[in-house]
Amino acid sequence: MSLGVIRSAVAPPEECRLCAVAVPETPTQSQVVATYFNWKAFIDWPLAAGLFVVFSPVIAILWLVVKCSSKGPGFYGQRRVGSGGAAFTMYKLRTMRVDAEAGTGVIWSAVNDPRVTRIGRVLRKLHLDELPQLYNVVKGEMSLVGPRPERPEFVRVLAGKIERYDDRHLVRPGITGLAQLNLPPDTDLNSVARKLVLDLEYIQEATLWLEARLLLCTFTRIFKLPTIGPLGLHRIVHLPESDARLAMTPTMIELGTGRGPKSTDTGTDYAAEGPQLPHRTKSRAKTHASARVT
Repeated sequence: MSLGVIRSAVAPPEECRLCAVAVPETPTQSQVVATYFNWKAFIDWPLAAGLFVVFSPVIAILWLVVKCSSKGPGFYGQRRVGSGGAAFTMYKLRTMRVDAEAGTGVIWSAVNDPRVTRIGRVLRKLHLDELPQLYNVVKGEMSLVGPRPERPEFVRVLAGKIERYDDRHLVRPGITGLAQLNLPPDTDLNSVARKLVLDLEYIQEATLWLEARLLLCTFTRIFKLPTIGPLGLHRIVHLPESDARLAMTPTMIELGTGRGPKSTDTGTDYAAEGPQLPHRTKSRAKTHASARVT
């Protein structure tokens, strides 16, 4: 079973949504993390600290707007799985009502989700709700660029259904990234499998030049500027035919139950329960034994 990623600077954005489903095969070579990650933190911390100082007044104003416009706190802390499988609290500006998961359990957000507040829709559209995560980067829990961190309840399910899913935890999760810029938010196993391909490409091929382009593209996207193509960051993910494990699934991750898994937000370390992660190596290898990048 093969999978591939095709780079394209001119393909229309809608092509990103045309994709079959598949499980990435286990690689035949050692797991690889780009050598850039050996010193990436020396760039992340001062840049994130500077941005946090600059955007602190904006964050404070938005916090007040959220606080005054709907019942509940202005900030929202949620447990996510980070580097090495360790759980941490990721901070956001609250965009949903406070009882968003009271009747459903833990579920993914959906398009036109009725739980999102009016102010929350604006914040999400402009990605301003992510600004407090600069604090997570300063703390060393996240990076500016990297795979998007997922909730422990979802990780336990996804790691058992998609091969190499836990490889995302070889590096610190990010506020933005190659997968986030190319593909919409996760809604089912199909979307997770596609994003995994781009997450693995980033982990193996990361450089300072790639990082700079991703950050520039993220900034310009706030102003709706089409820079992903000119910056050479456009990707179309091609995966082969699906097997039974990745058939289209409902938004709720606990399949067949009609509701999401009950939250277990106890602050425990996911690494204690999760699978062992492979060690980093200095060798370079393809994202996948039969992957192709053109």
